[in-house]
Amino acid sequence: MSFNKISVVGLGYIGLPTAAVFAARKKQVIGIDVNQHAVDTINRGEIHIVEPELDMVVHAAVTEGFLRASTVPEAADAFLIAVPTPFMDDHQPDLGYIESASKAIAPVLKKGDLVILESTSPVGATEQMAFWLAQARPDLSFPQTHGEDSDIRVAHCPERVLPGHVLRELVENDRIIGGMTRKCSEAAVRLYRTFVEGECIVTNARTAEMCKLTENSFRDVNIAFANELSIICDKLDIDVWELIRLANHHPRVNILQPGPGVGGHCIAVDPWFIVSQTPEQARLIRTARVVNDSKPEWVIDKVKMALANFLIKNPGKSAQQVKIACYGLAFKADIDDLRESPALSIAERLGNELEATLQLVEPNIEALPQRLARHEHVDFDFAQDSADIHVLLVKHREFRGTFNVRDAAFVIDAAGVTQA
Repeated sequence: MSFNKISVVGLGYIGLPTAAVFAARKKQVIGIDVNQHAVDTINRGEIHIVEPELDMVVHAAVTEGFLRASTVPEAADAFLIAVPTPFMDDHQPDLGYIESASKAIAPVLKKGDLVILESTSPVGATEQMAFWLAQARPDLSFPQTHGEDSDIRVAHCPERVLPGHVLRELVENDRIIGGMTRKCSEAAVRLYRTFVEGECIVTNARTAEMCKLTENSFRDVNIAFANELSIICDKLDIDVWELIRLANHHPRVNILQPGPGVGGHCIAVDPWFIVSQTPEQARLIRTARVVNDSKPEWVIDKVKMALANFLIKNPGKSAQQVKIACYGLAFKADIDDLRESPALSIAERLGNELEATLQLVEPNIEALPQRLARHEHVDFDFAQDSADIHVLLVKHREFRGTFNVRDAAFVIDAAGVTQA
């Protein structure tokens, strides 16, 4: 099986870099996305997201004719689906984007094609995708009914990259490849060997799905320990940052750093996929999610307390005259990704619940999201000089080092920005 043309469905933080690295290996790549702005931007050789060095790779790939984008699926030899997999209000997984992507590519499938689900998904999602494809194309056979003899190969290969380092990690990281059959796995390995220098480790689709969920649940549980520890230390008047530094001198202890919560498209979401399918068994995983989801509320309470204390110390001022600066809106340091960001939700809550003037400092975005547009988007120096209460939410490189504020100002460091 040769892969002369590759289609990547979903041109976001994973899909676009993946399309770009295939194109950089001189493969013909067609990227599919419902966002016309994203499609137009990519076809100009530009990018619509922030990721180091991606702009150069995309520009070269488009200029050389190996990468283009469209809103309409086209025939290809391999299809990689990299669309969002959020959860609904009751924390049940929403597979609507995967279903839409499956039904979109189904008309252009042909015998011998490979379809890979890269989206992080609950266990069984790859089989469900294959079912949707089979419903739409009864003229083709699929692994769930024809096994090794199927016309279409189907596999799951979850992404395992860190925002800010995506291009390097796509190439260097090991990949877990779970085919619905042995031949499906073999076909997927051949495809990824186009650029993957790490090991391609073969398993079945369900184990591959669970592997990604397990990795992020493990991290979520460890972050929850650090976040809970920070709340305990605040209650006992102990510096949690110093405590963690001291505890980590133990040769077998490695406590993570606390923060304002957990965000992003993986760690804040994936554990709920396990809980949704095994609610009676996933007790620790659920508890970790509850701890991390409650941390923003703790930060908001600290800000409200600081506001009350500021007004007590400054009786001539009203709440409307107080300036509160929030530093960082992204879900982690040095990126522009706002998905599931606890910092963003904290800023939104503060803007809705307090009468104070809200200043938002996020150097990685050009404009505030619509729901925060009525507030001030200011730079770091301006906020340092003018705000009365400083809420440090993300440890962006621009914030690290000396944090100079007026002596009378209140500082709430939820991200360890002021720590050496």
